[in-house]
Amino acid sequence: MMHIGILLIRLAVGLTFVGHGAQKLFGWFGGYGLKGTGGWLESIGLKPGVTMALIAGLAEFVGGLLFALGLFTPFAALLLAATMVVAIVKVHAPNGFWVTQNGFEYNFILIVVVIGIALIGAGDYSIDALIK
Repeated sequence: MMHIGILLIRLAVGLTFVGHGAQKLFGWFGGYGLKGTGGWLESIGLKPGVTMALIAGLAEFVGGLLFALGLFTPFAALLLAATMVVAIVKVHAPNGFWVTQNGFEYNFILIVVVIGIALIGAGDYSIDALIK
């Protein structure tokens, strides 16, 4: 049962990151695509904006896909956690902890989840387990 729980966590978190990456990269799911996301990133001091949007979008999309599949899980967790650290530093930290004030509560939880899964392993229902 534990491995099913780990699979559910990986799928929910990983596919959510895939969606966020797709918003940045392709404008899917109500996102703004590279140009729109890049403009916003420049407005918060991350330049060049389109390049930073590409990096963030790829980290979320690829990292989320790898995490969901349980493939190279520690690397995937690193990509996702690094993206969330940047989000905390550049956007959420000045607002405090609680998400109700646009704080970093949600980003923090995501970091803990991806690092936690990386430390305990992706579980039996993962590609990592198949290639051991």
